[in-house]
Amino acid sequence: MGILSGNPKKEPMHYGEIFSVWECSMMAKGAVSCYQAYLNHAGDKDLKKILDDLLDQAKLEIKECDTLLTENGIAPAPTLPERPPVKLEDIPAGARFTDPEIAAKVAADTSLGLVAASQVIGQSIREDIGALFAKYHVTKTALGVRILQMNKEKGWLIPPPLQVKRPDSDEA
Repeated sequence: MGILSGNPKKEPMHYGEIFSVWECSMMAKGAVSCYQAYLNHAGDKDLKKILDDLLDQAKLEIKECDTLLTENGIAPAPTLPERPPVKLEDIPAGARFTDPEIAAKVAADTSLGLVAASQVIGQSIREDIGALFAKYHVTKTALGVRILQMNKEKGWLIPPPLQVKRPDSDEA
């Protein structure tokens, strides 16, 4: 039986796991602040629903990561203050984020979250931490699909150059 076999919750976290869990909490806290502001700017009901779901996911990640850190004697990142709700009409037009801008930003954030979750899964030697981030990865994948579908349906997706006509191939 090896040194790190048995109940994973009793195993020490290595420095990479500590930093990754701490960073996940910190990023989720920033996302909550940012997505609360986006909710104030958003007008589209489908976009607002996705923002609510992203907020719920970020709050779950904060709770789970901060619990994991605290149980291992590590102070979590500080929590940012809640943003007050604002009426869309009270935000001047030149200072307002548009729905397509918000949708593009949350799509990029979700994509980066997938990469970060994959990295933590790969670096973890504690099974519970790897499983936690695998759960986050699955959730972010589902959210990413919803965001992509919404962006396509609303006409907000700006694709890179598409190969419409493929060159003829020379068969030997």
